[in-house]
Order: sequence, then C-alpha cells, then structure tokens
Amino acid sequence: MRVLFLTHRLPFAPNRGDRIRAYHIARHLARHHEIDLLSLMHDQEEESRTADLRFIFSRVEVARVPRASNLARAVAALPTSRPLTHVLLDAPGLRRRLAALVAERMPDVVLAYCSGMARLMFDESLRGVPAIVDFVDVDSEKWRDLARVTAPPRRWIYGREQRVLAGFEAAAAMHAHASIVVNDREAASLRAIAPRARVHVVPNGVDLSTFRRDAEPATGATVIFCGVMNYAPNEQGALWLAESVWPIVRSRRPDARLLLVGASPTARLRSRAALDRSISVTGTVPDVRPYLRQSAVAAAPLMTARGIQNKVLEAIASGLPTVVTPAVSSGLPMEAAAACRVAAEPAPFAAAILDLLNLAPAERRAVAMRANLSALTWSERLAPLVEMVEEAAAPRIARTA
Repeated sequence: MRVLFLTHRLPFAPNRGDRIRAYHIARHLARHHEIDLLSLMHDQEEESRTADLRFIFSRVEVARVPRASNLARAVAALPTSRPLTHVLLDAPGLRRRLAALVAERMPDVVLAYCSGMARLMFDESLRGVPAIVDFVDVDSEKWRDLARVTAPPRRWIYGREQRVLAGFEAAAAMHAHASIVVNDREAASLRAIAPRARVHVVPNGVDLSTFRRDAEPATGATVIFCGVMNYAPNEQGALWLAESVWPIVRSRRPDARLLLVGASPTARLRSRAALDRSISVTGTVPDVRPYLRQSAVAAAPLMTARGIQNKVLEAIASGLPTVVTPAVSSGLPMEAAAACRVAAEPAPFAAAILDLLNLAPAERRAVAMRANLSALTWSERLAPLVEMVEEAAAPRIARTA
C-alpha cells in the first residue's frame, strides 16, 4: 500500500515540535507500507537534510516557501476569506509537483499533516483518494487564544484567522475519512466545529532510547526552557520567565542559571538576556540532550499552549522535574503529570522552581521518576494510526485489485 504524506515542514531533523511528530509518524508507517513525501521547506538547512529522509521515504519531493513574497500575499489576502495559514504555507509550483507525483505514483491514501497542508487533499489530482488529516491540535483555537492576549492590530488579525481557519478545519474534518488530534481537549475543540466528523485521539510519544535517565543528575542550579524562540507563545513564555519569575528565583538562589535553548531567539529576548549574566540564550543547538543533562529543573512557562508539549515529555524522560503553567498541564498525559509542578503566577512559579532546586540531586531525580513513561513510546502511541490508514485505503485497494 502506498501512502502520500503531506507536511508543512521537512520532517527531519526531529528537533522541534512541528517536526518531531511528523518524523515519528513517517518512521512508524514506513515499517508497514510504502511512503512518499511532499513537503514544504523553509530554509537552506532544511533543504540540506532531504537526503537524510531517503531511508524512510520511497520518494521525496520538496517545494521552497518564499517567505517575503508570501508575507506580501498574506497582506493582500486580509480582505478575503482565505486563511493566512494557507497563504504563508505555500510555495510556487506546489500543486504542480503534487499532480506530477500523483500521476506517476498514485497513492492509496493521503495523510495530510496539520491544517496548513490539509487543503491539498481537495486538489483535483487527488479526487477519489481517501484522506486522513492529522490536525495535531486545532490551530483555530490557538489563534483564538492568541487574540485574547495580544494588542491590536495583531488581535484583529488573529481573530480573523481564528474565524476563517475554523471554517476550513470543519470542512476538512468532514471531508476526511478520519481526523486525528493529540488529546481529548483538542478532540472536543474539533468536534465543536465539526460535530459529524470522525475524530480520533492519537497522542504524542517520547523517544525513550534518545532521552534517558541513566546519566547522573546535575548538581548545579540550572533551569532550562526549550523551544523555537521566535514562535510567539514560546517567546512570550521565555520573556515572562526571565522578567517576572527569574528575579524572584535569583533573590533566593544567587547561584541559579537560566538556559533558554532553541532556534531563532528574537532580538527582544536576546536583549533581555543581555541584562542578566545568569541567563543564557543559545540559539540553534545540534543536540538538546547535553543541555538537559547539565540542568536540574525544566520549565514550560507558556500561557498559550495547544496539544502536548514535546519539550516537557523530553525533559521528564531525561530525568528533570518540570514546572509548567496550567495551559501546558491541561494538555499533558496523566503519566507525565506526576513529574510536574503547576503554577500560573510569577511568585508560585518561582516558588515551585526554588522548591525543586533546594532538593538534593537524587531527590529531584526521584520526582521525575514518578512519571511512568513506558506507555508513552511512539510505537505505542502511533499503533492506532496504522489501522486507520489501512481502513481508509481498503475500499480503494479492493476496487483496483
């Protein structure tokens, strides 16, 4: 059976949230079926990694996103009803590449990753081909959340995107053979806008062979927050942590150090870190694990969060107790929650970090060990997806047999 996988970002390397799940889905499906990939790519680094995917995919086709011209097109699209998500996640010749790939290698089923790529399942070249959409989380709800906490004019833009994208998500969910999200909260959001859609929960997992608790726990007082730092919720969370929480921590623990680890830190974030020698902003790192190993506590200070935060699962799997906001906590699997402290305001968040820093290293590790992650492996979590893909393709395969 042949699966056509449509992704809005090249699913390699699996070092950021929008790649990790897609990468593991591809690996898991490739154990059972032939997988072709059509993906957008955003920079030279992504383009250089296409060869790394040959061991997963039978065919890889990519199209480069022209960021500057897409931004101009997005401004022009504001008076229309087209989601800006679809304008920004587009590339010249994308549909032509899709049609050529389908003509040469007709798929038995299409798997579209996120609402940004789900629009392609309506393409004429895929007429009659069953489709599954992995929404991951309901993007329109993310824009609703951001609109609530953002000043105009972005508030108006985010509110517009919430409305028009929700309409598309409803249509896509109704069109698809099945729609997938990562937890029950996202399932409820999708069912609210598409009540008759077939919605399934396929949660995120964690790679326990990569993130391990076998290293000795760190003896210092380093706190780590990982994420792509130009993503608005991550930037806002990092600034809140640095400006509102960290001074309280430092007043009690002058030896404490804060690591903000992740790609594309904004100028505002770098400027704030430059004011405090205890805060380090790394930018892109080749491997996050050395930074996790040198840390005592992880933090996930997001005020706007959808789905499951991979960064939290990876920190816990690396042996770090984690302090999270309620927005993050509500999306976590119950197996992971045992290793987390939850706080919404700066003083309680700082107090939770301090409580953990004041434990002995072995005691901190014991807090992380309360989380039983054995059921959260990717193979366990993704097992239902194989059945869904095969069920979707079965009638078409039977007709063409």
